[in-house]
Amino acid sequence: MKKWIQRAAASLLAISTVAFAAVGYTGSSLADHYSVFSGDTLSFGNTGFLSSAVTGSEQRGASNGSYQVDVKLFGMVPVKKVSVDVVDRQTVVPCGTPFGVKMFTQGVLVVSMSDVETADGTVNPAKQAGIQVGDVITQIEGKQVNTNEQVSEMVENSNGQPLKITAIHKNETYETTLTPVVSVSHTGYRAGMWVRDSSAGIGTLTFYSPQSGVFGGLGHAICDVDTGEIMPLMTGEVVDVSINDVVKAQSGSPGELRGSFAGAQDVGRLMQNTETGIYGVLFEAYTGHEAMPIALKQEVQEGEAEILATIDGDTPKKYSIKIEKVSYSEKAKTKNMVVKVTDPALLEKTGGIVQGMSGSPILQNGHIVGAVTHVFVNDPTRGYGIFIENMLDGAQEIIEEQQTQ
Repeated sequence: MKKWIQRAAASLLAISTVAFAAVGYTGSSLADHYSVFSGDTLSFGNTGFLSSAVTGSEQRGASNGSYQVDVKLFGMVPVKKVSVDVVDRQTVVPCGTPFGVKMFTQGVLVVSMSDVETADGTVNPAKQAGIQVGDVITQIEGKQVNTNEQVSEMVENSNGQPLKITAIHKNETYETTLTPVVSVSHTGYRAGMWVRDSSAGIGTLTFYSPQSGVFGGLGHAICDVDTGEIMPLMTGEVVDVSINDVVKAQSGSPGELRGSFAGAQDVGRLMQNTETGIYGVLFEAYTGHEAMPIALKQEVQEGEAEILATIDGDTPKKYSIKIEKVSYSEKAKTKNMVVKVTDPALLEKTGGIVQGMSGSPILQNGHIVGAVTHVFVNDPTRGYGIFIENMLDGAQEIIEEQQTQ
């Protein structure tokens, strides 16, 4: 009897440990905040074992458009308390159209360091000043600098006198002093750093808001190729692109869409370059597809879906994919879904997801649910996607600004 009790106690302990682990894992994978449409309640389309319950005291909070709910496992075990906002239903036009981006930075981005050979030995003025790769230099001697040429000219004309530098490091502004030196291998003064003031590339438009004229694309930021830092936007243009070639993806090599926008007409103005995408205004209404409702993150389901993508010319087509995993975690705003390309025609042409397809809208059950953002380099048939809800949150400031004009 004693051994039986011990075995039973051990079994109960094991079950309790597993249960606590399941609750902990589920709680950590849930977001702290959700939205629901007016008249709906919070439910999770991705799983059948999570439910939400609103208590009487919390229900009173619903009258002002927000409240809290207890999320439970199997309807019984409390997992997490989350906040809920009641929002209006939104519709946007899914695009899938390729576009070119030409952007110029607010300040200049430090992309690399280069020691300078002087008559007294090797030095690096930028490093000595505490400047690091990835920093953004905004002012020299109190004057705004936005181009490589401006920086070069001010360094060259310094005559070796100290220059007061204002820069940004990881969103924190600081000031320092940089003293240029004479290079023995190059005529003139050098600062020991390389900077970049512009970027250009090809991506895919995700959505267009007919009410405001605002567009969203890429589903991730435009980052510097050398540093990985988000390029600080000053001005930017969106231009037409026609895809004329595809480099097929293979394991270890992501592939890319190739097109040309040299001399192409400007079709929009770029206004924001953020973690969740690039946003701006189109000069003319996008008329490629009918508007469709968005899906909130908890409505996205694992299973069959489609993407709108353009791999030839300028006309998007639908291709089948599978949403393999949905994550509500707020730690990675651009990696909310794992998607797998299943369409034979797309696999034959591209090998899966290639560079330039970022921003291709994901459609499911008559809704736009998100966009493709990243490819798995070692398996280009698979990649990440972002919730459309996250992209619209990123565009909200511009949408409100345009609607008030």
